[in-house]
Order: sequence, then structure tokens, then C-alpha cells
Amino acid sequence: MTNRFPTAFDGSNEHLSLERLLKPLWGLGGLRAEWLGSFKHQDQTYQLPRFSFRGPNSSDPIRVGLFGAIHGDEPSGALALIKFLQELAEDPRLAENFHLEVYPVCNPSGFEDGTRHSRRGYDLNREFWSASTEAEVQILEHELRTQHFNGIIQLHADDTSEGIYGFVRGHTLTENLLRPALREAGRILPRNVDATIDGFAARDGIIRDHYEGVLTTPLQMDALPFEIIFETPQLAPLDLQVEALVIALRTILSEYRRLVSFAANI
Repeated sequence: MTNRFPTAFDGSNEHLSLERLLKPLWGLGGLRAEWLGSFKHQDQTYQLPRFSFRGPNSSDPIRVGLFGAIHGDEPSGALALIKFLQELAEDPRLAENFHLEVYPVCNPSGFEDGTRHSRRGYDLNREFWSASTEAEVQILEHELRTQHFNGIIQLHADDTSEGIYGFVRGHTLTENLLRPALREAGRILPRNVDATIDGFAARDGIIRDHYEGVLTTPLQMDALPFEIIFETPQLAPLDLQVEALVIALRTILSEYRRLVSFAANI
């Protein structure tokens, strides 16, 4: 990972720019890139990158949104989404029946600064659906309202955890997606099985509560999507975090495809 993404998330003081992060994606087959919005932080203009990928056999696709780096000091999610998009370009069958909208960096100024908060000092993942004036939040809220996702997956890293875990919300099948993802990613990094994680009650690495203001679909949705927040231990080697996250993504999509197919045949 260090060779493909020359970064300074290895202990040096230089941080990876957004342009440098996204460079491996330009020109990949089957991938459509767009820039959302335009806003300034300290005279520097930013936009949010969105990459769309439509897998085979997707005339009536399952729409899933993938979100990374809403906390700028958690690069593993962004890097995992870049790697996952590269894998999709090489093997589109991984996204069979799916239309994926991928937002690898939801906090570009924080990502470039290597800070949890945006350059304006906000934890963007506590600002959703509260009439926030933060441009990044407004852009993402528009996406969450209009994309009609069947599911959303957020990738995070927790510097207080020694293992992987996740939050579930929304559709009742969500836990059935997270559980196998934790099992498969657990081959790379240990699972956090504490009874309390990040201040919430947990069981087998699964939390059914969440913080107020996190990135989530609006409550007014007609059909309840599945919502998963997948967390890696931030102090683990970055390449292992990325590998675990990519495996988790593959597993969630595969399991959801299987469950939808099973339900259609009942």
C-alpha cells in the first residue's frame, strides 16, 4: 500500500493531498468521476469527489453509498475505497447487481491537514440533519436525500480500540451483513469483543446505538436502508486496516446480494 499510495501516514510530517490520493483512479474503466459543490477553507477551494460504478446485471440495481474520511485523520477508509474501486475496475463482477456511489474523502481539508475536524474546526460527523451550515455536510445531505440508497457503509478508524467492530442501523437485516463482514475482516485484524465500545453497549463487536449527528439517511425515507459503520483499530498498521476494510466491503455486498436473491425466490 505504501508503494502504490506514496503517503506520509507512515510517521513523517507531510500529508497526502487529495489530488495525489485520487490519481490512481483517473482513467479506470467503468468508473465515472464527478466533483460535488465548491467551497473555501482559508482561501483554498475544495469539492467533494464522487465516483460511480455500475456492475453487471444491474438493470434494476441495488444502490449503495460508500463513505470514507469524514474524519480527516482516518486515512484507512479513503485508501480502502480507492483500492476497492481499483479492484472493481479489474473485476466488475464484485459489484454485480449493484450501483455504487463512492465518496472516498468527505472531509477534504481535514484529510489534507491530518486532523479529525475540518479546517473550520467542526467534527462533520456530528453535524448531520441539524441545519448545519457546513458545506461538506450540506453536499452530503443532498446526496443522501436524492440518491435513494438501499444501503450506506461508512469506514472509520478508532484510536481507542484494539480491534475491529461496527455500528448497525436501519433495516432489520443489517446485523446479518455486518456479522460475516466482521468474521472475514477478523482474519486480518482482531475483533473487539468488549461489552462496552466507544461508550456504547456492544455484543460480539456489534453496536446498535449511535451518536447524534452522524452521517445517516434522513428519517423520512420510504424504505429503510441498511446502514453500517465499520471501524478498524487506528493504531494497527495502515496496510492491514485497508485490507480488512476492503474484505469487509466485499463481504457486505456479497451477503446482501445473496439475501436479496434468497428473498426473491421465497
